Amino acid sequence: MEKKTIFDLGRDTLQQYRARPKLPLVVVLDNVRSLNNIGSIFRTSDAFLVDMIALCGITATPPSPEIHKTALGAEDSVAWRYFPTTLEAIDSLRAEGYTICALEQVKGSISLPDFRPDPAGRYAIIAGHEVHGVDPLVVDAADLCLEIPQFGTKHSLNVSVSTGIAIWHLFNALR
Repeated sequence: MEKKTIFDLGRDTLQQYRARPKLPLVVVLDNVRSLNNIGSIFRTSDAFLVDMIALCGITATPPSPEIHKTALGAEDSVAWRYFPTTLEAIDSLRAEGYTICALEQVKGSISLPDFRPDPAGRYAIIAGHEVHGVDPLVVDAADLCLEIPQFGTKHSLNVSVSTGIAIWHLFNALR
């Protein structure tokens, strides 16, 4: 098989992408420390038309060579906003009608495959710090928690991987 070229892929220009309707989904990064993870989440968000990324607390913001290394320019296509705290982001998003979903392993969480979002709804998914996860105060402020089922020996996934899986699930449910 012959690999597709950039022309075969028919990608939008930056201006075309910005004009496209976006998914009613915001990704909230709660104190994510790795610039490579941040860049990867930007790139995945670009691929699936995420409306915005909320960068909170210690989460770095563009422009950054380290974010660009994995975002490959998606930091220019995906809208983003910085909030000093994740709780401030939650307050702002809730006021705009978003359902707040923490991506965390907690008692009472909803298994991601069982989560059926309302196609008319707006959602924010919160991904947390690489070691500590989503802050417990943020978990308590969320409307619900989503958990990705896992079957191996490790207890968690990389934050950019888990965020990508959650984005993919909501993309399929909301588009």
